[in-house]
Amino acid sequence: MSEPHDATATERYDHLLIGTGQATGTLLAGLPRDADVCVIEGAQVGGSCVNYGCTPTKTLIASAKAAHHARRSETYGVRTGTVEVDGPAVLRRVDRVRSESREGLTRFLETTDRFTLVRGWARFVGPRRVRVGDRTIEGGTVHLNVGTRARAPEVPGLEDVPWLDSRGLLDLPDLPERLIVLGGSYVGLEMAQAYARLGTRVLVLEAGPRVASREDPEISDAVRDVLEGEGVEIRTGVRPTRAEAAADGVRLRWRADDGTGEDAFGTHLLVAVGRVPHTAELGLDAAGVEVDERGFVTVDARCRTSADGVYALGDVNGRGAFTHTAVHDAEIVLDDLRGAASARTLDDRTTIYALFTDPPLGRWGLTETQAVEAGRRVKVATKAMAKVARAKEEGRTEGTIKLVVDADTDRLIGTATFGLHGDELANLFAAFAAGDRPWTALRRTVLVHPTVGELVPWILDDLEVRPD
Repeated sequence: MSEPHDATATERYDHLLIGTGQATGTLLAGLPRDADVCVIEGAQVGGSCVNYGCTPTKTLIASAKAAHHARRSETYGVRTGTVEVDGPAVLRRVDRVRSESREGLTRFLETTDRFTLVRGWARFVGPRRVRVGDRTIEGGTVHLNVGTRARAPEVPGLEDVPWLDSRGLLDLPDLPERLIVLGGSYVGLEMAQAYARLGTRVLVLEAGPRVASREDPEISDAVRDVLEGEGVEIRTGVRPTRAEAAADGVRLRWRADDGTGEDAFGTHLLVAVGRVPHTAELGLDAAGVEVDERGFVTVDARCRTSADGVYALGDVNGRGAFTHTAVHDAEIVLDDLRGAASARTLDDRTTIYALFTDPPLGRWGLTETQAVEAGRRVKVATKAMAKVARAKEEGRTEGTIKLVVDADTDRLIGTATFGLHGDELANLFAAFAAGDRPWTALRRTVLVHPTVGELVPWILDDLEVRPD
């Protein structure tokens, strides 16, 4: 709740939370019921996930998916007539959904007696002590959960044009007519496909040789094929050389690795080339909190910083960039505070995430490339979604499933499932691997028909050692 304060006094709380990203809810729910907690937020309550990340982008993607499947309804023997997209209505729906989430969390903070919500930007003035406006606030334990912001690349002229990050893009009153997406990673690809499906002409420019470059080549190639098949123009191996304001938009000059160059015009420019932490403004030196060369707060396996009594959770610690990793960070901190005998740690965490294109990509564990680079001998099996019965029935045969097994231990160590329900399949693999059982146990498991997941045991029959 919000309370009056004495500007001359130092306010003291058992726990001080700076930032309200997705780790905050888990942390608040798990802290002792008799603890006094102060939560500080200088921007919108809910952090990136609620305001311009997961919640609004997946809402937008749902509208784009509806438009796309309405256009191809004749594939299923259904005639809908001309499909029209009401851009402002789509964006109003996005805003309504995220506002409900943000307002729900805000009400929770403002109406719970043991919580005090302070609106403003915090800066450390000493160990576990911050200033927020005219207030000085001290915490017995401090939790940094301040997140990240879009990184601006060093492109001449970029500072003089109205480029957008994902927040700015979602705040537009209408859909862009022509969108240039600078960056072919996960945010850029999701937005590229969604806006293209809603009627925007989209060009993606990626400096590297492949989009979704963290994936094995055949997976990233499959993602590219789907987007290009829907009309998204993708150029890889290109670097922007200058950005200029143009009539009704932005002109971006770029040069390819082969020396050729072109100009691209967009009514809007989305920059999605990575993120930087919100740490420069925090005065962390005064708190004794160390950061790495990129500005991320350095932590140990229990999210503890270099300063006694200060934890760093979520994107700002550089150990994960997802809501689910932020929530796990909070669980790690709670275990540490309780002195749990079987405390969770960052070292226990296995990579798991999804690219929410349609179809989605679910990834768990190591890629084949990562496993081989780590010196592991692997077995690999793949299955094209075009050969999966449920995918055929759904008319969604794009993509592939890839499974990677450690040849010496027979443990499943990595999966990539790009296709129908690929995001959910990643969870299946994570749950199975948590039992530390050989792949043969999964092979013998009976799964529901007709589903995509039922094919997984049969795919394992095709395991081959790599390299041969």
